[in-house]
This record gives sequence, structure tokens and C-alpha cells, in this order.
Amino acid sequence: MKIRRLIPLFILLFLSSFLLNAGCKKDGTVSLSPGNPADLGSVDVWLTSSDKVRLLQKQTPLQFGKEVGLNPIIDVDTTQTYQTVDGFGYTLTGGSAVLINRLPADQKASLLRELFGKDENSIRVSYLRISIGASDLDSAVFSYDDLAAGQTDPTLAHFSLEPDKKNLIPVLKDIIAINPAIRILGSPWSPPTWMKDNDASKGGSLKPEYYGVYANYFVRYIQAMKAEGITIDAITPQNEPLHPGNNPSLYMTAAQEADFIKNHLGPAFRSAGIQTKIIVYDHNADRPDYPISILNDAAAKVFVDGSAFHLYAGDVSALSQVHTAHPDKNVYFTEQWTGSTGTFSGDLQWHVKNIIIGTMRNWSRTALEWNLANDPDFGPHTPGGCTQCKGAITIGNSIERNVSYYIIAHASKFVPAGSVRIGSTQAGSIQNVAFKTPENKFVLIAVNDGANVASFNIRFAGKVVPATLPGGAAATYVWQ
Repeated sequence: MKIRRLIPLFILLFLSSFLLNAGCKKDGTVSLSPGNPADLGSVDVWLTSSDKVRLLQKQTPLQFGKEVGLNPIIDVDTTQTYQTVDGFGYTLTGGSAVLINRLPADQKASLLRELFGKDENSIRVSYLRISIGASDLDSAVFSYDDLAAGQTDPTLAHFSLEPDKKNLIPVLKDIIAINPAIRILGSPWSPPTWMKDNDASKGGSLKPEYYGVYANYFVRYIQAMKAEGITIDAITPQNEPLHPGNNPSLYMTAAQEADFIKNHLGPAFRSAGIQTKIIVYDHNADRPDYPISILNDAAAKVFVDGSAFHLYAGDVSALSQVHTAHPDKNVYFTEQWTGSTGTFSGDLQWHVKNIIIGTMRNWSRTALEWNLANDPDFGPHTPGGCTQCKGAITIGNSIERNVSYYIIAHASKFVPAGSVRIGSTQAGSIQNVAFKTPENKFVLIAVNDGANVASFNIRFAGKVVPATLPGGAAATYVWQ
């Protein structure tokens, strides 16, 4: 009899212990204990706060558990796969190369390892854009076949990479020695002035009689760079073809670019055995009709790998519009500047949301910020070139890391080329994008698009980790 009387008491004690361990919440609900968190894995976290107190700073790892709670959930789904990533990086302008090349040898080597190396102290930049000839962030305008006024060179007898052999090419060789797999995109701001209808570096259009010559100019460029040990992975026929007001620049309509590609550039590449990709447009997201019209031309499309975008106008969703129209062609994001009048907090929040997360969620294979380096006066630049472009680094008496350094680093350091974007849901003010890397790691890049601290959960393979992110902050989460 005594034993029978003890059984209900034992059951009551067991249930009380269970409820105590499980935890009764104030709202009356019960959550199960996650058990030993170490059995469920951890998440490494790197944080950049809008107040610059934490700059790509590694935080205490978070622990996966089983408790969901009431906060919004980001579901990371490996069964949803999208585009493969080619890389994250910057434009190595001629001016950037000059500044880097002027550094003392040991300081230059250290900086390049920090930017392009593979160790824990590197941000592992994996993609570069360079200008074919001068951009507006060179100290002077030049092409690879400059002649006296009134002269022409249809055989390109005077073609030479000499203007880039002092700074750009040596710096590229140093970078390639550190990261032989880095991908390089070349974009021209202007052809030689003798090919243009206004005989000037600024504005004007390519004369139709020089379409074939200009196609051969690209071939010569790619071959000459290859002879220097530099492989050009892709080119665009023209940087910002609808903006003839820069110095240098060229106006090129979609119809003209399609004509140039299908009748001249594409056939010239094919005849020369050039494998370099041709990427069209290379301008703002407000004109998706431009690349779509070229891709709608079957004779041009056969030579085209994809379309490139900037975001000084339009919405980043235009990249998906082009992808939907031509899902067999790739999408790239190739330029966005941070300016001298911008704020760290505002630029961090907007660029991570749009340039890192937004472009990747809209099928881009790359996300590139504009110039890699400037001096304290935002130079060098051409007469009429950009006077407010702030580089990822400022090189003066010391080296200062600016906001775009951290914008790119939150992706480039953790998402190598060959990674694949996977599914992830949005959670309140937390904008995000997720990847699976070739090393079978999982990466979530997030930014709090609100002003206040936000709490949320990351759910993956039935496990959940609670997280918080300050207003305007960016974070990268990595786990296996």
C-alpha cells in the first residue's frame, strides 16, 4: 500500500522537474531545453556597427539550440539554390594603382596580402574591375593608341600598353602572385579619340567605319595583357554607355552596342580564339531595356555572357527583370561609389542592403564597389573626373580603411568564388542573403535596416540560433 501511495507523488515530482527544466515563460507557454548546445554546433559572427566601434570584429560564437521563441525567423534552406558567385571586390583604377605602387615595398606587400591573401588577416578580395585605357580616376586621359590630331591608325601599328606598365600592370602582377585565381573584368571609358565622331575624350560616339578596328583593339588588349601574365576574364564594350558627360566617356546606344558585338567584337574574338566573356550594358538599373534589347537580338546574344549593372539610378530588382527575360544569361554588378559627403552609418546600411544583399538576391554573380584607393584629396582624377569618390582605403601619411572596405569585406572574406546562393527568408528589419561555400560552410550576411536593436532567429536543418543586431549594423554568420 505504501508503494502505491508513493507512485502519484513520484509522478508529480517528475512533472514538476520537467516543467522547471523546460522553463515556463511569462506568457504561459513552455519551451523545451536545448540540452547541450555544443552537440548542436556553433555560429561564428563578425560585426560592423554603424558607430564604427566594432569594425569587422569577431564576436562570441552563438550556439544552435531547439528553442524558437517569438522573434522573427530567418529560414536558411539548402534545397533552394540560385546563382554561383564569381567574386566580390573593387575597381583597381589607374589612380589606385599609382597610390599603392608608391608605398614602401614592405608596406605595399602587407597591404596587398591584407586585401587579396587567403589567411585570417585578409579580406580575400576575389574579383577586380580595371579600366581599358584611362578611367576618370587616372591623373590624365589616355588610350593605348594615342595619335596627333588628324592622324589615324586602322592597323593599330602604334598599339601599346606602355601607359599602364609603370603602375597598373606591376600592381596586378603582385596581386596575381598572391591570388592566382582572381578574376579581372576590363571596361573602357573611351576608345582612342581618332575613332570618335567628335575627336575628343569626352562624349561622342564610335564612328561606324572603326567598329572593326575597335574590335581588334580589344583583341590586341587581351592578348597583350596575357603576354604580361594577366588573364582578362571578361570585358564590357563600354562603361556607362548612356553617360557621355564624364571625362573620358563615350555614348553608345543599345542598337549600336548590339551591332558592334554581333558584327565585329564577337566575330573578332571567335577568329582570334579569345575566350574572354562579353558582358553588355555596364550602367544603371533604371534601363533594363538596354541589355534586354541586345539579348533579344539572337545574332548578338550568341556572343554575350550576360549583363552588368550600376545602381546610381533605378532599383536593384531590375537585375531580376533581366534574368527573367533571359535566364540563360548571367547578371553582374560592377560599380557603386561611396562619396566624400556620405556617412559611415548611412553608407554601410544602404550598400550592404543593396549592393551586397540586394544584388545577390537578384541573381548577380559579382558585387563590386568603385575605386579601391584614393589620396586624402580624393585624387587622382582626370580634369572633369570624379572629385568626391572615396576609395575603400585612403593612402596618405597612413592607410585609412573606409566604409566600402568593410562593405565588401563582410562578403569577400567569407564567400569565395564558387559559392552558391541558397534560400533564406527575410525577418522584419533584418535584410539578408545566404550561401553555401565550396568548403561546405554556410554563410548568412545580414544588415539591420532599422534604427533599433532587432532580435531574430536563424533556423537551419531543424536547429535554431537566437541573434540580435544593433540598428544599422552589418553582420556575417558562418557555420558548418
